Amino acid sequence: MGTIEPIHILFLLVIGYSVYTIDKKKKNFPVPVVLLLLGMGLSFIPAFSDVTLTKDIIFEWFLPSLLFISAYQFSPKALKKHAGIISLLSTVGIVITIILMSVLFYYGLHPWLSISYVEALLIATILTPTDPVSVVSVLKEASSRRDIADIVEGESMINDGTSVVLFTVVAGIYFGEESFSVSLFLWEFLLVSFGGVVIGGSLGWLASKAIHFTTDSRYQIMLSIILAYGTFYIGEELGVSGVLATVSSGIMLSYEYGRTIKEKHFRRDLDGFWTVIEPTILTFLFLLIGIQATQYLSFSLIGWIILLFILSLLVRYVIIIGVVKMKKTWRKTYGWKEVSILTWSGIKGTMSVALLLGMDGQGPQLLHSLTFGVILLSLIIQSVGIYPLSTFFLKRK
Repeated sequence: MGTIEPIHILFLLVIGYSVYTIDKKKKNFPVPVVLLLLGMGLSFIPAFSDVTLTKDIIFEWFLPSLLFISAYQFSPKALKKHAGIISLLSTVGIVITIILMSVLFYYGLHPWLSISYVEALLIATILTPTDPVSVVSVLKEASSRRDIADIVEGESMINDGTSVVLFTVVAGIYFGEESFSVSLFLWEFLLVSFGGVVIGGSLGWLASKAIHFTTDSRYQIMLSIILAYGTFYIGEELGVSGVLATVSSGIMLSYEYGRTIKEKHFRRDLDGFWTVIEPTILTFLFLLIGIQATQYLSFSLIGWIILLFILSLLVRYVIIIGVVKMKKTWRKTYGWKEVSILTWSGIKGTMSVALLLGMDGQGPQLLHSLTFGVILLSLIIQSVGIYPLSTFFLKRK
């Protein structure tokens, strides 16, 4: 893991354990936010000054587990029920979001800051993925509207995959590696996305059958680890979306569990394992993001960062309103209060950081500082605000 030493790992684990144990008000101060702020503090300690978080660390070590946990625990029934709104938000919605955000970013910044439209487009692409880790549990606790949490979580799972594809295309244009063609883009988008879904679904189905070869939960859990990381690496190696491959494999395993896997202990033991792994990964991830963040912060740009943050929320609100208006039942189910919560729940997080770090420091410092600043604002302000807002707008009956 780069320059991360064993003593760093141990120390970060101790911090994570302490935060999860002491933090009794996770609704008002979600653990990821606390870890993020502590990480920023650690960056000023000499022992952590050379600790570096890279895209490879996020993608190869953390992301497959987080994606698999989210997908495996997501109800197939909920996915089927909300498939329409989730698919629209995470495909067509995400493309329109990027276009609108890039135009607003460009015309909002260009008169005063040296930024091209392609750079504005690249910032918009990085800021499009959503990360529900800080909000889903709060949404479920604060209101009786489980459907809101399901939509937020389902959208995030899918748009992570589509965002990577869109970022790859835009980054290729920005760095002069390829020219843009609508037909080529659509073909690549469909190939990478559909290929990831097919590979992940197929491997998830095979794993659900292989589970029957043993009744020992230790080996069944081992198989789930192989599935989570194997689908990701295989998808990436074959040139399709490893993100969507892992998500599809988790959903398929969960679906097959409800349909054909009869060993009652399997789900219990698997849940027990992954519910331990998740907070461990989140501890490392958000502490490291905090440590890395101080390298990008520029307080002279705080006004522009706030502007981009507000514009990103405005665009998301408009997109969600547009999607909701497309169907009569959605219009009746999701009023302005529900749309406001869906908007506020679109937090920028892990995937946005990974995409930004994937640029390996290329491009102007202005681009990196603006983007990382918006990610930090989103993580802190939206995570802290979700409980009071959801309690106010979606009060339990």
